Amino acid sequence: MSLKTPRSRVMGLGSAKDGVEHWWSQRVTSVALVPLTILFVVPFATVIGEGYDAMRSLYANPFNAVVAILFIGVSFLHLAQGLQVVIEDYVHDKGARTTLLLTNTLSCGLLGVAGVFAVAKIAFGV
Repeated sequence: MSLKTPRSRVMGLGSAKDGVEHWWSQRVTSVALVPLTILFVVPFATVIGEGYDAMRSLYANPFNAVVAILFIGVSFLHLAQGLQVVIEDYVHDKGARTTLLLTNTLSCGLLGVAGVFAVAKIAFGV
């Protein structure tokens, strides 16, 4: 028998102990993606079709490079969080769920790092 009130039992975290934090993190990345998408797409759209040199000059500007790196990082974080929720909700086999969650984390992380590396390589002219 528990001496806790019903309210004290449900305050804070859910059964997985990270549900509220995960929910808030998804909302924060969603809100962050709105201005980052605009700041990334508008300059990018201006140089589409102009060739490699125009793209290099665009990302030689530190502001555009930082925005692109933030956009890529936040996008892949948001993608990983969203796919994690889908996997946890719809994959019922524990072994398959563990494999998919690990694959999701690694693939989103690797693709995000590759994108950041590509922008950094262009920005620094290496």
